[in-house]
Amino acid sequence: MNAFFNTFGITDVWQLIAATVVFLMLPGPGTFCLLSSAGKNGLRGGFAAMAGVMMGDAVLMFLAAIGVAALLHANLILFKGVQYLGAVYLAYLGFKLLRAKSGGASGLTPFSNLADLRRGFFVTLINPKAIIFYMAFFPLFINPVTQRGSITFLTMGLIISSCSAIYGSLLVLVGNAAAKHLARHRLITAFASKVAGIFLIGFGIKLTTN
Repeated sequence: MNAFFNTFGITDVWQLIAATVVFLMLPGPGTFCLLSSAGKNGLRGGFAAMAGVMMGDAVLMFLAAIGVAALLHANLILFKGVQYLGAVYLAYLGFKLLRAKSGGASGLTPFSNLADLRRGFFVTLINPKAIIFYMAFFPLFINPVTQRGSITFLTMGLIISSCSAIYGSLLVLVGNAAAKHLARHRLITAFASKVAGIFLIGFGIKLTTN
């Protein structure tokens, strides 16, 4: 398998997969976005949020590939602007969870899946750390001699997206299963929603302090 991907300029595909899985397992805004969407709007909402997260990742990988990530890294003012924008949006999502009323109807509302997709997309897109991560991540697994330009980046992007799809699906299933068990206990459900809101606000604050 390594020999096959070497022809695309990827040095070690198994190390690439392992590093991607480790990165995905680190708790972040996207993780809580998937869990909260699945818990609130069921499997459809969870998978819609996952699609949004993957779309955001695709945009970030594209930006990293064409060098926009390097520009953000080099320009402190621009980087800080994106960073604070991300912090404000995460805090906004967190406050919405904190203010959400419990005991309401559990059915899906019109366009809720579209809202979940949009939420997942923007949570991922405005995280400047993800942009810098991809900028630093790609060169680690590229052979400068055998790399084939856009084909190499596209292949790496497909590998990362496949790992994200598998891990994201597990998160959605876990979030939905947990929501079914908690549905009978409104106080616990409300508490879980508040905790998710606090985590999102915390991630927003962390973005501005690192």
